[in-house]
Amino acid sequence: MRFDVVTLFPELFRPHLELGITRRAYSADCVDVRLWQLRDFADDAYHRVDDRPYGGGPGMVLLAGPLTRALQAVRDDGGAAAVIHFTPTGRRLDQALVAEIAAGPGAVLLCGRYEGIDQRFIDRHVTLEISLGDFVLSGGELPALALLDAVARLQHGVLNAPSHQQDSFSDGLLEGPSYSRPERLEGEGGRVDEVPAVLLSGHHGQIARWRRERALEMTARRRPDLIAAARDAGRLAKDDERFLAGLGL
Repeated sequence: MRFDVVTLFPELFRPHLELGITRRAYSADCVDVRLWQLRDFADDAYHRVDDRPYGGGPGMVLLAGPLTRALQAVRDDGGAAAVIHFTPTGRRLDQALVAEIAAGPGAVLLCGRYEGIDQRFIDRHVTLEISLGDFVLSGGELPALALLDAVARLQHGVLNAPSHQQDSFSDGLLEGPSYSRPERLEGEGGRVDEVPAVLLSGHHGQIARWRRERALEMTARRRPDLIAAARDAGRLAKDDERFLAGLGL
């Protein structure tokens, strides 16, 4: 799959493409990421890509002209048809949407800045608008990086297969707690915290049930909306419902 990123700050992306586990996806061309500097498509000597908004108000607006020329260059180079714009008014990014995008051919990632983008360009060319949540960032680069990371880790060979299958949201629930060595962790005042005995038992069925119950408990306490959604979707078994009833939440 291929992602073409149109941005004023392509240098923000390069370290991400070269470091960490997800670099496997980029170096193996599972995910082909191409960076496009928006200022290269300005039509004046000052490489201006923004101007004041009609009607007054604070900030500057990215111009439709440079964006249109950048998109045409991407298309001429064989880029994907879909155009994703990152904005607080978009659909909230979740694991289901990540999986949907990860199964597709890629997209053009449009990283806005300043007060926003000329709405006429959005109306003509944008396929999907995405938000990370109910807060405002300085631009679309961080959301684009988040999407690239989330998509890359789902590609074959990037992680061990069971790894992302046990992630939070993969089955509609939050992931439960994890433990590693040592078995006994000493702290201040003589406090000792031990790894739950079931995880040392070697009994795979009991371990799987323990993990399921911890995930259910974590989700019920912190994101009851996800429990309701899992129940509506029929993803909770009778054992799950009995366990949740016993929590008294």
